[in-house]
Amino acid sequence: MSNSALIKSSIAKKYWMALTGLFLCLFLVGHLIGNLQLIIKTGEEGRRAFNEYAYFMTHNPAIMVLSYLTYFSILFHAIDGIALFIQNKKARPVSYAYNKPSANSSLPSRYMALLGTIVLVFIATHMSNFWWKMKVSDEVPMHTYYSPSSQDTMYLTQKGEQISTKQIRELGEIEGTELILKADKFNASIEQQYSSYLASNPGISDDQLADIEEQKKKLKSKKDEILAEGYKDLHTVVMAFFSKKNKSDSGVPLGLLGMFLYVISMAVLGFHLWHGFASAFQSLGMNHPKYTPLIKVFGRGYAIVVPLLFAIIPILIYLNS
Repeated sequence: MSNSALIKSSIAKKYWMALTGLFLCLFLVGHLIGNLQLIIKTGEEGRRAFNEYAYFMTHNPAIMVLSYLTYFSILFHAIDGIALFIQNKKARPVSYAYNKPSANSSLPSRYMALLGTIVLVFIATHMSNFWWKMKVSDEVPMHTYYSPSSQDTMYLTQKGEQISTKQIRELGEIEGTELILKADKFNASIEQQYSSYLASNPGISDDQLADIEEQKKKLKSKKDEILAEGYKDLHTVVMAFFSKKNKSDSGVPLGLLGMFLYVISMAVLGFHLWHGFASAFQSLGMNHPKYTPLIKVFGRGYAIVVPLLFAIIPILIYLNS
């Protein structure tokens, strides 16, 4: 069979739809486990745990490969589903004279294309609110905390380096998650310190001045230096998004609206999975009189539990904000 014939084949489309769908089911479980840290752990412990998880998900090479596979699966699953829907419509342009779909198909199975489209819209808006801010923009602040021992606000870093926000503000900058000491700022600070010293000690000899100049040369940095790797504070962004305090300038409760739309989207996802999970195994030819009923039961349990747990997260965040 040629490649063009394979792509046009409805059987091939259903096969790839099943594979990408089951892969996305695995992705949902992993994503849920990470997101549950938003409500399982509280305070600074929960904030640190979630931000460390978010960093791992965006920096680990293996996870990054799986992420690109997930993006591909989402797009392919959506496009393949639309193509199947159109192909089925063309195959039966005229409806039956007598048609009672409820007699031989479930409600979710008859609206898979619509449910999938709604889920796709949710994914796009969800990624723009969180993924885009985390990966592309600079809207997500760095994770900082107050250190009683240092009596200063410090950055949470990978290896526990003690770097204050004041130090970076005056001598460095942040690039992505890297805390960088800028050579020009550091050298300007050195010059200022020595200028102040000379101004307060006018009687310095030429030999002493020569020694000072030599010291300055040794202290000055020739290039920028990465001091440490920090964490973006996605936890605070998520909490603020679903907070009761999140309101527009005109008073629209954006936190409540975001929570409500998230819950509705999870309900739609549940309906999509209700038919899709077991259907994927059927499309792959995995039919067995003993195991197929178990797959259906497991699939329906999955379709209830996973979206429900996802939906509980923004509800609790909102209620506890």
